[in-house]
Amino acid sequence: MSQSGQKKIMLLGGLRYLLPVIKAAHKNGYYVITVDYIPDNIAHKYSDEYYNISILDKEAVLSLTKELDIDGIMSFAVDPGVVTAAYVAEKMGLPFQGSYEAVSILQDKAKFRKFLTEHNFNVPTAKGYDNKADALADTAIFNWPVIVKPVDSAGSKGVSKVDTPERLIDAIDYALSESHNGHFIIEDFLEKEGNSSDTDCFSINGELAFCSFSNQFFDPNAENPYTPAAFSWPSTMPANIQEELRSELQRLVTLLKLGTGIYNVETRLCKNGKPYIMEFTPRGGGNRLAEMLDIAANAHLIENAVKAAVGDSIIPMSMPEYDGHIAEIILHADNDGIFDRLEIADDKRPLVIETDLWVKNGDKVNGFTGANNAIGTLVLRFPTREALERAMISINDWCKIIIK
Repeated sequence: MSQSGQKKIMLLGGLRYLLPVIKAAHKNGYYVITVDYIPDNIAHKYSDEYYNISILDKEAVLSLTKELDIDGIMSFAVDPGVVTAAYVAEKMGLPFQGSYEAVSILQDKAKFRKFLTEHNFNVPTAKGYDNKADALADTAIFNWPVIVKPVDSAGSKGVSKVDTPERLIDAIDYALSESHNGHFIIEDFLEKEGNSSDTDCFSINGELAFCSFSNQFFDPNAENPYTPAAFSWPSTMPANIQEELRSELQRLVTLLKLGTGIYNVETRLCKNGKPYIMEFTPRGGGNRLAEMLDIAANAHLIENAVKAAVGDSIIPMSMPEYDGHIAEIILHADNDGIFDRLEIADDKRPLVIETDLWVKNGDKVNGFTGANNAIGTLVLRFPTREALERAMISINDWCKIIIK
C-alpha cells in the first residue's frame, strides 16, 4: 500500500478490455499500474503508472511487485499473464482465486484435460505434445475429425479442425505458430447440440456465487470460423443441462481449492447428450463478456474482480437474473482491407443500446483470424427470445462491415 494509504493494483497487459477494469479500480480509489512490453497499448494511457516488462517473465514481474509493494495483481482478459499473476500472488501472499499449481493446470489445455479425465468429468479424447513426431504416431487414438490448438493461447488463435491424419502436420504448424511454450494439444472434435457457451462466472470463498451461460455464435465466412463472432444471454441450453454443468463447475472449484475471483468459462452440450467443460480460466473473458453481464444481469463482475484482487469486501452476488434478451456482435472484417463504414439495417437500429467502434474510416483492418482482429462491438436488447434468435441467424444480412 502506498504511503497515502491508497491500495495499488497491478494489471498485466494493456488491451482495451482493461479499460473498464481501470475505471472500476479508480472508482474504488485504487492506484493502477499496468505492465507489458508494448508501450503503445491503449490501457497504459489510463493507468497511473506503466512498466515495460514482458508479462511472461514471472521473475521480472515478481521483482517489480516487490519494489512497488502492490496490494493485488490481475491478468484480466489477458490469457498469457494469468500464470504469472498467480505466481506473483503466491510469492507475495496476495489474494488470488487459485494457487499457482491450480492455475497452472487450468491454463494449460493438456494438463486441464488430464485433470478432468482423472476426476471423471466428461472429456473428449485428448493428448498434449511438444513435438510433431509423437503426434503423428498417435493418429489412431483419436476419433476423427480432431481439433488442434496451442495449450497456452486464447481467442481461438492457432486453432483448426482437421478431418484426416494427412492434414495434421499443417494444423500442428499453425498451432505452434501461436504457442508461447511450444506445446500443442489434439482432441476429438465434439459436435455440439445447439449453441456452445462462453461467458464469465464468479466464486466467493470456494462457492460458485454467479454462474452464467451464453449462446455463442460463429461466422462461417470468417478466415477463422472457430473465432466467436457473437454472444447472447440468457442461454437457450436446456435447464437440466445448465444445472448439471453448474454442479460440475462447483465440483471443479472444490477439487482445485479455488477461492474468490472471476473465471472465463466455456461449456457445451454435445450430440452424444453429454455436457462438457471446455475451458475454465481464472480471469475475466475477452470480448467484453463481463461488461455484457453487467448490462444483462447487473452482475458487478468487474468491480468485484478488482475488489477481490486487493482483498476488499465485494458486492453481494447471486445467480443471474437477466434484464431482457441481450446480444453482443463482435464487429470484424471478412478479409484484409481498409475500413469504410459500419452498416446497420434500419429495423435493427432501435434495438442497439451501444456501439463501440475501435476503428475509423481509412484505417487498415485484418481478416478475422482471431479475437485480436475484432474492430468493435455492437450491443442490442431484443423484446423476445424469438426476435433475438431470428436476428442471430441472419447477422450478416443486417450488420455489415464495409471495407475498401
